[in-house]
Amino acid sequence: MKKTRLGKTKLMVSRSGFGALPVQRLSKEDGAALLRRAFESGINFYDTANGYTDSEEKIGLALSDVRDKVIIATKTGAGTPDMFWKHLELSLKRMRTNYIDIYQFHNPRELPGDEMVSCMLSAKDQGMIRHIGITSHRLDNAIAEACTEVYETIQYPLSALSSERDINLVDICKQLDIGVIAMKALAGGLLNSAAPSMAFLRPHEHVVPIWGFQRDSELNEVIELEKNPPELDDAMLEQIMKDRVQLSGDFCRGCGYCMPCPAGIQITECARMPLLLRRAVWQNFTTPAWRERMEKISGCMKCGKCRAACPYSLDTPRLLKEALDDFRTFVKEHNLYEAI
Repeated sequence: MKKTRLGKTKLMVSRSGFGALPVQRLSKEDGAALLRRAFESGINFYDTANGYTDSEEKIGLALSDVRDKVIIATKTGAGTPDMFWKHLELSLKRMRTNYIDIYQFHNPRELPGDEMVSCMLSAKDQGMIRHIGITSHRLDNAIAEACTEVYETIQYPLSALSSERDINLVDICKQLDIGVIAMKALAGGLLNSAAPSMAFLRPHEHVVPIWGFQRDSELNEVIELEKNPPELDDAMLEQIMKDRVQLSGDFCRGCGYCMPCPAGIQITECARMPLLLRRAVWQNFTTPAWRERMEKISGCMKCGKCRAACPYSLDTPRLLKEALDDFRTFVKEHNLYEAI
């Protein structure tokens, strides 16, 4: 697989990376097997986080024997120096390594203070980490972070849906020689093909998408595309414009920061239900089990925790109510109530 230089880190990473959030949903054996197949297919860049349950453990299980051949990025959500060092030691232990290639602050609401940056610099001086990065879901935060000149990488949601303002961040990072790690390249699973986002992001040599693989079919799609990377043509641009229209405005990206819900609502799927019914196989989302999940929205406690936690500043309770109303209308129009 072709590689590219990830900004001032000078790390040569595969043009497609492995986003290891979804592997936490797999068994330890299946997750490790998928990670290993990715490595054997040419992917050498893996991104995870301390907070992704057992994702780091699966990376250690799958890749510790080829550690010198892979580049690993992980994250800490620590807010104090004490927690920073605990997170770092735990990540090293889980992944069976004595260093992390890129250690990232995990979506901080404000710029990390001098105390936390000093922890990063100290860890780098000790050889525990090699490069310092940061992740953000908010454009204004990401631009401010890039301009501090502290960070060697910025991780930010980028896909074929990205706006000119998003690409402005990409350009700023290029000027500052900051590597860009593109999360949510499939908009949280709402884009049905990797090809448009790959073609859209490919011209930016310092941008590397980390695809969130959970299945062999998803990995195989990207591997096949990498053999002959797609280029933007009229048909693809037309599809991108249609997707932008349909996915404009407020929509849940399924990041999961709002979970768990005190009322037991599966927010990451339920809030996206209107789109899932129209952009996927709707029969998969109108089963009795899905109806039960959706009806839990009626028990929303209006605590506001999901709204406060959303990195996209969405009014999640409103989205959930609208999703339930839409779901009830959809199944009624399709005469599914009796079948359910």
